Amino acid sequence: MEPLTTFGIIARMFYQFTSVWVALILLFAVSMAFKRRLGLYGKLYDSPIGMIGFGLVMFWVFTGIFGAMDLIVTQDALSQVSGMKNKPPGTPISGAEEGQYAWYLLGGDNLARDVFSRMVKGAWIVVQIAPLATVFAFMVGITLGLPAGYYGGRLDTLLSFLSNLILAFPVILLFYLLVTPEIVATGVPNYMATVLFVFPIVFLAVLLNSRFYTQPKFRTPLLIGVLGVAIWLYLSLISNDGAIVATDTYWIPGIPGILDLFDIPGGVLVVFVSVVFVNSPTVFRIVRGLTLDIKTRDYVAAAQTRGEGPWYIMLWEILPNARGPLIVDFCLRIGYTTILLGTLGFFGLGLPPESPDWGSTINEGRKLLSVYLHPALPPALALLTIVLGLNLLADGLREESLKD
Repeated sequence: MEPLTTFGIIARMFYQFTSVWVALILLFAVSMAFKRRLGLYGKLYDSPIGMIGFGLVMFWVFTGIFGAMDLIVTQDALSQVSGMKNKPPGTPISGAEEGQYAWYLLGGDNLARDVFSRMVKGAWIVVQIAPLATVFAFMVGITLGLPAGYYGGRLDTLLSFLSNLILAFPVILLFYLLVTPEIVATGVPNYMATVLFVFPIVFLAVLLNSRFYTQPKFRTPLLIGVLGVAIWLYLSLISNDGAIVATDTYWIPGIPGILDLFDIPGGVLVVFVSVVFVNSPTVFRIVRGLTLDIKTRDYVAAAQTRGEGPWYIMLWEILPNARGPLIVDFCLRIGYTTILLGTLGFFGLGLPPESPDWGSTINEGRKLLSVYLHPALPPALALLTIVLGLNLLADGLREESLKD
């Protein structure tokens, strides 16, 4: 077989992304049809910048999802094919077996692995870690920031001191310390996960209790059901092979294997916890500042006059009115997290060396950058476009939220 031309490579890549194009068209068509009923998300479609950013982000989200289902990839991202080391884009596979894709669309890397498939699989790693880690960081920041800003006093002083203490460390240095093998061997990330992952449970408990406090017959079974599922998920998250912490010195039992819904690989858990720990203080400061401002508004005073409890006021009066800045910061923070993941991968920290994450792939490709551009360029462009999309999306959301 002859090598593919530039047009042939583009055409075949476009075809491989068919499922992504279909999903994007359906998403935009449905959203445009019902945009007036979708609140701030619907208003996003009135902003060209926001739509472009949202389209870029959702392209990589769908790429990650469908790539994990093997609907896009052309080769196994970890497999090596003889004779394909550092081959240029469009090189045919010599002696390709029946059912095997016949080309390396974006060429091969220095270990003869398919660059295109590794780029697609790398999107799934970003889609898994960055949004979820940001959500957990927001749960921690909101749960601590609301009472700090609302009550003030010693509680505010203590929590602000702790957040400033964490923020005093350079981010990259803090990441480096948390993901080094020596720190991981002590079980510190597991202990941190045990503490940090409990905040969503606390947030849900306080949220539901404050909302349905006057309806005990409905509130009690609702809390039992929701918190039961939440605690089950929590134990599944922090347990791995039946243990919460398993080191040479300590062994703390976790949820039994038959009840453990999923096991998070050690490297992914360390990176996840590190991202949550580093981002939480910044979110805390933002929430605290917004709370200090909003608690002086008339509608908060009206809720206090009605006799509403402090947590009801914080969660159902203050937090909804702070949603605009928080949504914008959430989008930007996912972008920061994506860059941090790429940085960690570039330095070979956290995730396994063979991981197809974009940072690791860029690091491997840059060693031969003066000779071969194709191994490092696709993941670098992928990282650039998703972060650009998140920034444009945040700009669009900010623009529309100011119109409320």
